[in-house]
Amino acid sequence: MPVIVKKLEKYQDTVTPPGLNEETTIIVVTPQENVYLVEGYLDLGNLDVGDAVVITEYVAVDGVNYRVFGTAGAQGPQAEPVLRFHTKTLHPLMKYKLTLTQTSGTVRSFPYAFIVEVLGEL
Repeated sequence: MPVIVKKLEKYQDTVTPPGLNEETTIIVVTPQENVYLVEGYLDLGNLDVGDAVVITEYVAVDGVNYRVFGTAGAQGPQAEPVLRFHTKTLHPLMKYKLTLTQTSGTVRSFPYAFIVEVLGEL
């Protein structure tokens, strides 16, 4: 059976933590009507000397309780500042969340862009 992208959601904005050591949500994807894909980018190009961030991906396999799926950290200026979040294929009832916590330095803003593709059948 052929599979199509039934619905495409685009997220593009900038996230600025309210303060140091405050986990700030970048994107939350709630349960969808069918299997869905999540992927995107986060630009850490604004990091400067003394700045550090922690990025955490969560999934709620049971649709309720978020669990850590992956964590990455970055400090200071980045030679390759764009982080790529590779495609995750999620069950319709699962949830996805991405957060950023700035742990040191001057609070910065970070651009991001994500897409969510909800699949369907012909």
